[in-house]
Amino acid sequence: MTDPNIPPERVVHQTTINSAPTPRKGGGTGLALIVGGLLVAVAVIAWFVFAGGRPLAPQTPNLNVDIHMPTPRLPEVPDRPAPQELPRPTEPPSVAAPEPKS
Repeated sequence: MTDPNIPPERVVHQTTINSAPTPRKGGGTGLALIVGGLLVAVAVIAWFVFAGGRPLAPQTPNLNVDIHMPTPRLPEVPDRPAPQELPRPTEPPSVAAPEPKS
């Protein structure tokens, strides 16, 4: 068995050296500001071209509204014929009560 307190005879170390420059990671903030400024400039120019450089005047709505409605009427129907004459009901037959037996 080997003694754990004795170091191994040969120790190998490895060191890696990167000499290439790290790539620069810009967020593109400058380009975003330029593009945003151009968009605002185009919007302002379009507003002057299409609106004539003045704010749009609100249009006055037509408020002439008639709220009166004609009174509803029932449709015209023909006269009903007179009801039929029904026979008068008759009295039910009467049955004599049975006599008690003695």
